Amino acid sequence: MKRMHLHVSVPDLAQSMQFYETLFGAPPTVVKDDYAKWQLEDPLVNFAISARGAAVGVDHIGIQTETAEELAALAGRLKAAGAETFDQTATACCYARSDKSWVNDPAGVRWETFYTFGEATTYGEDPEPLAAAPAADVSATACCGAAPKTEAPACC
Repeated sequence: MKRMHLHVSVPDLAQSMQFYETLFGAPPTVVKDDYAKWQLEDPLVNFAISARGAAVGVDHIGIQTETAEELAALAGRLKAAGAETFDQTATACCYARSDKSWVNDPAGVRWETFYTFGEATTYGEDPEPLAAAPAADVSATACCGAAPKTEAPACC
């Protein structure tokens, strides 16, 4: 079974935690000074927020797998489709230990596919991990891949 993952950068963690706690009808399963996460069963999602100075809004989306084999299959499909991926093993990110495969979709949206196998005591800091798709301008960020720079916010 796979679980959808969404990570949103927020300007005020406490205010956002209160909002999402009300929306989801449940408190976060992980709370840190700069981060909170809900591991929800309905809807089946790993939803995280952080206040770490990044641009406010959706930071990245992804798919969390239950096994390393599921992660390998997802990463294999991305590579077979010709996507350039950045693979990480045993990385510390978002207070968790995970294996990951990152990719930018054709529109420059960052996707993280990952298998989590433990906790970490720090949020995590990684070097610039992913060369962008040719059309995207990318800069380094703490853990969680490289963020495409955009001139204006996207509209729904």
